[in-house]
Amino acid sequence: MEKPPLKGWMGSQNAVPNTRRMVLTLPIVEPEILPDGDHDLKRCQYVTEKVLAAVYKALSDHHVYLEGTLLKPNMVTPGHACPIKYTPEEIAMATVTALRRTVPPAVPGVTFLSGGQSEEEASFNLNAINRCPLPRPWALTFSYGRALQASALNAWRGQRDNAGAATEEFIKRAEVNGLAAQGKYEGSGEDGGAAAQSLYIANHAY
Repeated sequence: MEKPPLKGWMGSQNAVPNTRRMVLTLPIVEPEILPDGDHDLKRCQYVTEKVLAAVYKALSDHHVYLEGTLLKPNMVTPGHACPIKYTPEEIAMATVTALRRTVPPAVPGVTFLSGGQSEEEASFNLNAINRCPLPRPWALTFSYGRALQASALNAWRGQRDNAGAATEEFIKRAEVNGLAAQGKYEGSGEDGGAAAQSLYIANHAY
């Protein structure tokens, strides 16, 4: 993971929402550290803190009303090719520590990206984040794409007859993550299946 090029976008007038454009809008701020590479948890935490600090400096410079925003960041996780396997508790501690060092308590909520984690990984890590013993002045919840849809898409397979099964899978994942956002998820007991499959896509672009 190379040093993030922060100066280029910090000076851009388009980098943050202008106060005049905030009427009847809810700015969602979405900085993401991608999981490409073999960097460890400590490195991801360091870069996440640098990026978030720069983001909130830019938001302050542009007079953005933080109480009317949401942050949609990555969790602090190791690179996909990192040989070290970290526990959800370690990921939670690194993530909450990074947020505490950079995100003002005026921000009402943090809605995490899943960042290529499997559905179960994303749920377990969100659950651990909401059980982290450090003070957490924000709501910590999810804004998943792949980690909310993978099992549903796998059940659907583009077939109309599978719509009911796909709906059931989607509702199940939504309920699981709802519990995780409260620190109440105990696991599904399913070690295999679509929910356990990695959703990592190399060089993913939106």
